[in-house]
Amino acid sequence: MLHVRDEGKLVVPDDAAYSFVGAEPGSEVWVAPQTQDPDVVWIGWNTQDPAVMQTVDRGVTLSLRAVEGPGIMTTYLQSGSFGAPQVLWDSRIAEAQPVWVDVNTHTHANWVFTAPGVYLVELTAEADLIDGSHVSDTQRLRFAVGTSTSPDEAFAATWTEGADAESAAPVSVATAPPSPDSPLVPILVTAIVVVAVGIAGGAIAVSVRSARAKRAVLQRGAAGTDAEREASV
Repeated sequence: MLHVRDEGKLVVPDDAAYSFVGAEPGSEVWVAPQTQDPDVVWIGWNTQDPAVMQTVDRGVTLSLRAVEGPGIMTTYLQSGSFGAPQVLWDSRIAEAQPVWVDVNTHTHANWVFTAPGVYLVELTAEADLIDGSHVSDTQRLRFAVGTSTSPDEAFAATWTEGADAESAAPVSVATAPPSPDSPLVPILVTAIVVVAVGIAGGAIAVSVRSARAKRAVLQRGAAGTDAEREASV
């Protein structure tokens, strides 16, 4: 469970490049930022776990599957203070939104929420392994957005989408069900969300280079955004 407190509130700039967040210029949104702020949770993913590096062939595809919450959630990368935002995920899009992540990378992004409350976020990681097999795992993450939103609310929240509503506790939906030794376990269980206070900085990069992932990202990219440029933070 991740708590995005009011210390992370920012004002939406009067700039068309940020219209994708779904909030009017001048309004406040809750942001878990790409750059570390000791007062705000720092969220990211990495593919540097030894099990990942030893067994995954080239990289992992991370896909946003669905989001439930009181507002809009968007996730984007930005290179420096003046680079154009590269939108990775948008909760308003119904289709899966794949992002390619190379092995041996450690990435943080900007996570934006337009309203306080509880958000349930379903993410899938899938990869081809060096031995030729394919693995996939899906987990649901819980966000308590806003200082006034109790973490207990996030823990108690249930997934209501679809006719067979069920608890939003983490689930596995796998092409080949991952065992406890699966290389995806450290990504989706311990590494997809990094509360990284105290982690030393360094070169952080994400490459949207897989043909399938890149096509999907570019097709939904916002007009006027350099979506084809790889982001390097």
